Amino acid sequence: MLEVNDLNVRITTERGIVKAVNGVSFTVKQGQTVGIVGESGSGKSVLAKSIMRLNPETTTTYPKGDIIYQDKHILQLTEKSMRSIRGNEISMVFQDPMSSLNPVFTIGHQLMEAIRTKRKTSRREAETKAIELLKDVGIQDPVRRMREYPHQFSGGMLQRVLIAIALASKPKLLIADEPTTALDVTIQAQILNLFKNIQKKYGMAIIIITHDLGVVANIADQVLVMYSGKIVEQGETNDIFYNCSMPYTWSLLRAIPRFDNDHSERLLNIKGQPPNLLDLSTGCSFYPRCPFASEQCRITTPPLKQVSKDHYVACLLSEDEFKEKVKNMYVDIEGVMD
Repeated sequence: MLEVNDLNVRITTERGIVKAVNGVSFTVKQGQTVGIVGESGSGKSVLAKSIMRLNPETTTTYPKGDIIYQDKHILQLTEKSMRSIRGNEISMVFQDPMSSLNPVFTIGHQLMEAIRTKRKTSRREAETKAIELLKDVGIQDPVRRMREYPHQFSGGMLQRVLIAIALASKPKLLIADEPTTALDVTIQAQILNLFKNIQKKYGMAIIIITHDLGVVANIADQVLVMYSGKIVEQGETNDIFYNCSMPYTWSLLRAIPRFDNDHSERLLNIKGQPPNLLDLSTGCSFYPRCPFASEQCRITTPPLKQVSKDHYVACLLSEDEFKEKVKNMYVDIEGVMD
């Protein structure tokens, strides 16, 4: 359904050119859920907006690479052609529902507007469809809720409304950018279950973007780990969680509290800050923060190499060398790697 090939994205700022995305490649199949994980500033959101061409055109360039959606080259389409795809075939759920909805219009007005913008329907038909969508996303008493305003909804309810708006045209691909960031863990679980349910009903593919590996643990079929605008590890969810081979991925996993770990085991602190994308130096971008780095890592940029079927890692260490170094740190890695 979607194919991203060696994509590079550059954003011009007052301080210089930001190398936001650097040689990213991946595919999304019909009905598949792909999770994109990484710290803030790793290029996740820029990558997602590139798929829909939502980055500011006056400051954004794509010097290399391609985005192909069902044989259509996204970066070569006119704005008119993109409007026929954006919202109709590919929809996006943004991370801050309060700033994405207009506070002076009712929920029903905004949902019906989304429906009528993409389809030629009467007001009554749009109202019926809007009520149905609110039911689909788990909002109780949708007829009454249609007449209410965004400030009368909780954060979790507003996120459900945004999902309903994104589903208005029955898209084939849904991109969710940090959809659970501002929600507590209970509501997070409800939203993730909602994604599973609507995927089954509508048969669409989902790209979910997050900084939290725990969010994608039970929903994603494939996980891409991004750092400094690159994919540093990608594979099926089990590969990432139980057989990771990249120090950055391992560090992220070690920063997550686990119920099955010894309570005396301390969480790992990833020292330092992500690299400045205005000035990326040669070598592994994780080198200054990596507990296993060598001098070779400073001068050599690791390629994304295949370590097993559908599992790719950008690290100079072999899988065995990585595991040996982890063991030498006297860290209990049971439950992270087998």
